[in-house]
Amino acid sequence: MKISFIVPPCFDHKQPAERTAGCTRVVYLAPNTYELYVAAVAEQDSRNRVEYRDFVSHPCSEREFADFFKTDDSELYMIWTVNLSISTDLKAIEYIRAARGGVKVVLMGPGPTHFISRCLPDKDVFVVRGEPEETVRELLVKWNDGEAVEQVRGISYLDAEGKVVNNPARPLIKDLDTLPFPARHLLGDVRYHNPKLKTGPYTTMITSRNCPYKCIYCVPSSLTFAREIEYRRDHGRKPTIGFRSPENVAAEVAELAAQGYKAIGFMDDNFIWNEERTAALCDIMKRHGIVWGCEARVDAITEPIAKKLGESGCMYVDLGIESFSDEILAYVKKGITTADIYRAVGLLQKYKVPVKLNVLIGSSPLETRETVLHTLRETKKLKVDQVMFNIVSPFPGTEYYKICKENGWIDGGEYVPTDVQRQSILNLPNISSREMEKLLFRNNLSFFLSRRFIARQLRRFRSISELRAAARALKIKLFG
Repeated sequence: MKISFIVPPCFDHKQPAERTAGCTRVVYLAPNTYELYVAAVAEQDSRNRVEYRDFVSHPCSEREFADFFKTDDSELYMIWTVNLSISTDLKAIEYIRAARGGVKVVLMGPGPTHFISRCLPDKDVFVVRGEPEETVRELLVKWNDGEAVEQVRGISYLDAEGKVVNNPARPLIKDLDTLPFPARHLLGDVRYHNPKLKTGPYTTMITSRNCPYKCIYCVPSSLTFAREIEYRRDHGRKPTIGFRSPENVAAEVAELAAQGYKAIGFMDDNFIWNEERTAALCDIMKRHGIVWGCEARVDAITEPIAKKLGESGCMYVDLGIESFSDEILAYVKKGITTADIYRAVGLLQKYKVPVKLNVLIGSSPLETRETVLHTLRETKKLKVDQVMFNIVSPFPGTEYYKICKENGWIDGGEYVPTDVQRQSILNLPNISSREMEKLLFRNNLSFFLSRRFIARQLRRFRSISELRAAARALKIKLFG
């Protein structure tokens, strides 16, 4: 079977949806490791011929995209779909239908896992819900063997009468070490670059899946969110965390080093769990001399961990702080205080680990103009390397969605996908959507165009090409 994983272009003249984090539009290109895991699973069956067609990293017009299917002979198209990309991906299916008729299409990711009916436009489209690898493996075996797929767990489809059928959920993968490494070779000659790491070639990795914390607004990575949405349906709670062994991680890093990769961004929802595991992972990175970065909670940063990070080539730690209001942090069940933020940042700066803070405007009805401005002032005082200001979106499947829905705070009464780096659909008791958007833009200008930020970043660039890449990313961040 010939299988093509496709990343459709954006048809609305905006930046394409970012399909790894899943809630923003692209600022800089990054490989979708989650999709590449599924491609690697497909390749394990020698009967499958797998291709990867990324029409974002290789830009094309809408007509050129439509024309591609007129000559392509794939028997199955697979698309990783997030909320922001649903309309784009459904449009892509229209082009597939016009050129290829009833060829099979599979949608996976958080978008179709939640919006099942919307993502089943016809009987030849199948939704893979939640964690996709083993479900896709079984689907492909059935199709290759000419067998029916009606009993495959973890899929949704339309029956002969056009009614949605949701098969029972598939259990979570117990041993993540059994998965093949992502099929990065399918990406071809695309060269990715992360402005925070300043060097390349760059790729992404994950060492764990999911997060046990209870932040009411949280939409983690697109894989974790799909996993979580599916698990909550049957169990009413978050799924357990899945870990790869340090030995398995070491094998993948060694392979990437041999392939010439110089930079890795770890996309785990939380990379730092305890000192022993973190030390083992840091030792792996130091051994290969690869620069890297990760995401972590402030309460996970201890002095031994900060020291290890500093010694092992860690070039950024993304800390989700959301606000410098203890009342807001308590309301959103973040499980941290502002004192924890100051302590963690201080420890990382002591060991010369660059810090990026993630601030979330509007995560609580307690938010006001003054709390937003206070957070900006405190952020500046810490003199961190990077800040990302976002506006919360009431994602279906989160506790905050229920709160906002019940109180009538959502514009139009219902969630619609928005770019959290730019737009708001919430009118909270003490601050409107328009005011949050203005404050977001003001905060970005105030931080990223400050003399201190510009001077600090210029000192870190090693080449004109790195500077240009970072300038492009900043322009997109500020102006779209």
